[in-house]
Amino acid sequence: MKKKRKLKKWVKILLILILLSVFIIVLTSYIKDYRKNSKDNSKKKPVVTTTTKKPDSNELSVVMVGDCLIHRFVYTDALNSDGTYSFDKMFTEVKDLIQGHDLAFYNQESIIGGKELGLSAYPRFNSPEEIGDAMINLGFNLVSLANNHTMDKGEKGVINSVNYWKTKPGVYYTGQALSFEDRESNIKILEKNGIKYAFFAYTTVTNGLLPPSGKEYLTNIYSKEKAKEDIEKVKDKVDLIIVSMHWGEEYTTYPSSNQKQVAKELSDMGVNLIIGNHAHSLQPVEKINDTLVFYALGNFISAQDTVDKQTGAIAYLNIKKTKDGSIEFSDVKADLIYTYFKGSRNFKVYPYTKLNNGILNNYETYYNKYKSVLNRYENIIEVK
Repeated sequence: MKKKRKLKKWVKILLILILLSVFIIVLTSYIKDYRKNSKDNSKKKPVVTTTTKKPDSNELSVVMVGDCLIHRFVYTDALNSDGTYSFDKMFTEVKDLIQGHDLAFYNQESIIGGKELGLSAYPRFNSPEEIGDAMINLGFNLVSLANNHTMDKGEKGVINSVNYWKTKPGVYYTGQALSFEDRESNIKILEKNGIKYAFFAYTTVTNGLLPPSGKEYLTNIYSKEKAKEDIEKVKDKVDLIIVSMHWGEEYTTYPSSNQKQVAKELSDMGVNLIIGNHAHSLQPVEKINDTLVFYALGNFISAQDTVDKQTGAIAYLNIKKTKDGSIEFSDVKADLIYTYFKGSRNFKVYPYTKLNNGILNNYETYYNKYKSVLNRYENIIEVK
C-alpha cells in the first residue's frame, strides 16, 4: 500500500515538472519573437495620421434687422448708477434669434460719437458706445453707418464713430470714413464658407447736413456713378455683393419711386442683396431680376410711439453659391418684432410670437397687417 502511494506521488511530481518545462519553452519562444518584432518595428517608418479638411459648404446664413435709433428715453432707461449704460437687457427676448448666423446686419441710425460730445437725441442724435457693444454682443457683424444722422455731430462725430468701430475685430462697418484713402481701404473682399463677398452702405437722405467740401468721405451719399465705381472694383472678385440703402420716405409702408429706381440701378450693377432702412416702418420684399430687395425692415429699437414705428422685422435667409458660381436665395423668413415700453422706461424688444394682449392689445390683428405689408408684391417671405 505504501509503495503505491509513493509511486503516485512521483507521478504527480513528474507531471508538474513536464508542465513547467513546457511553460518555460513557450515563454522563451514568445520573448524571442517579441524582441525580434520590436527590433523590426523600430526600423519601420511611423504611421502618419492625416486630417482631411472639411470642404467649404458654399452656404451662408444671414440675419438682418432695421434701424437702431437711440432716443433719449432709450439711453436714459439703460443708464446705470455709475454712469455707464446697459442695453443688453432690452434684447434678451430676441437674442437667440440673432446669434449663430454667419452674417448679421443692422443699421446704426444714431451715430456713436462718444460721451465727450454730449449724448443727445432728436433732431441731432449722439449715442453712447455701449449700444454698439450691445449690438456686437447680439452677434451683429455687418454695420451700416450711412444715414441721415451721420453728420449730426459734425466731422468730430464721424471721426469718433469710425475710431470706435475700428476697434471691433470681426465687424465689417461701412458708410463713414476718416479720409478718401480710409474709404478706399475699407472696400474689402471677405470670405466665409467658401463665398467671397463685399458690403457697401449709401444714403440718399442727409437732413440737409452735408460733409464739408473736400471731405465727402465722411458719409457715403448715394449717386449712381459712385456706386458703380465702387462695385466695379470688386465685381469680378466676389460671389456676393450686399448693399445697405438708406432711402425713401419716413413712416410709409410703400417704397417710393426713387427707391424703385435706385433698386433697379443697383440690380443692373450686379448687386445680389439690398437691405433698405430709414422708413421706420415695414415695407415690402421684392425680387428684381436676380436681386433680392428688402425695402425697409422698420425699427429694431427706438422710442417712437405708434405701432407702425414700434414694429419691425428680423429677416433671415440662406445664400448658396451654385456650381456655376451664381448665387441662390432660400428659406427667406421673418419674425415680426415689437419694441415695448411703458411711459419712458422698461424698453424691451419682443418677437410677435411672444406677444400677448397685455404687451400689445390686438397684436394678432397687427401681425396680419404687417405680414401683408412684407408680401405686398410677391409671396417670397414666410412670416413666422
